[in-house]
Amino acid sequence: MTPIQQDYPATSAPPVMAPGTAVPMASAPLQDAQAAPVAPMTAAPVQAMPVAPVQRELILYSHSTFFYWWPVWAVGYFMALLTLIQGEYVKVGDFTVQIHPSKNVGVIFTMVFVFVILFTNMALRGKSSVIAVLAVMFVTVLFAYLGWWDHILSWLPYLAVFMNLGFYVLFSTLMLIGWAMTVFVYDHMTFWRVRPGQLTQETVIGGAAKSFDTRGMVFEKRLEDVFRHWVLGLGSGDIRIATSGARREELVLTNVLFVDRKVQEIQKLLAVTPDVPTA
Repeated sequence: MTPIQQDYPATSAPPVMAPGTAVPMASAPLQDAQAAPVAPMTAAPVQAMPVAPVQRELILYSHSTFFYWWPVWAVGYFMALLTLIQGEYVKVGDFTVQIHPSKNVGVIFTMVFVFVILFTNMALRGKSSVIAVLAVMFVTVLFAYLGWWDHILSWLPYLAVFMNLGFYVLFSTLMLIGWAMTVFVYDHMTFWRVRPGQLTQETVIGGAAKSFDTRGMVFEKRLEDVFRHWVLGLGSGDIRIATSGARREELVLTNVLFVDRKVQEIQKLLAVTPDVPTA
C-alpha cells in the first residue's frame, strides 16, 4: 500500500515529531573576527605593611646631684639681665660697677641658692614629701591666723643684698661650665646598656664592662622626691636593680632622666626572648 504524501503550507504548524527525535538547532551568526581583544586580568601588587622597628637596646645614664643645680646659673643670668637693663652705675673705690637699685634682686638669688643646696642634700620621698608640703602649708596658715606675718615681714626692710653685674655673669658662667661638664661628660663616662636577656655596665675610659643576666632580675622604680625629681629634675627618678644568681648584687641608678618612659622601655625589652628573632 503506497503511503500518501501530503505537503504542508508554509503558514501551517510544523509537524509533530516523534518522541526521542532531536530538534535541529538554527546556526547562530558568526561574531565579527575583528572584535576588541579582552585585556588579560592581572592581580594588583600587594603592598607590604610597614613594620615598626623593634628597639633592641636601651642606654641608661645615672646623673649626680649636681644636675639639679641648673636653677642657680639660670636665675643668675636672669638677674644679670635685669641688672644690665635697670642697673645703675656706682663707683666703688677705683672701679665703676653696675648694680640693680632694688635690694630684692640679691635676696632672691641668695634664697634660690640656699634652697637648691637644701633640696639636693635632703631626700624626701613618697609620703615624706607630701607631709613636708602639708607642714609648710599648715605653718603658713597658722602664722596668718596668729598675725605673726606682720612682725616677720617688718624685718625684711632691713635685709638688703646688692651684687653687681660682674658677679652675676662670672658666678653663673662658672656654674654653667661645671654643670655642663658634669652632666654631659663626666656622667656619661659610665652607663648601663639594657638588651633582651642581658644588662651590661660599661665604662668609657679603661674599657671596663660587666654583664648581668636579666632572667630573674628585678627593676624597681624608687619613690619619688617631689622637690628634687619633679621641680628640679623635670621628671627624673631613681631605678633600683636587683640581680639574681649565685652572686647577687644591688645596683642603684640615681637621677635617671625621663624615668617613667625608661621603665616602660625596659619592661618591653625584658619581655623579648633573646633566642627568638623578632621581625
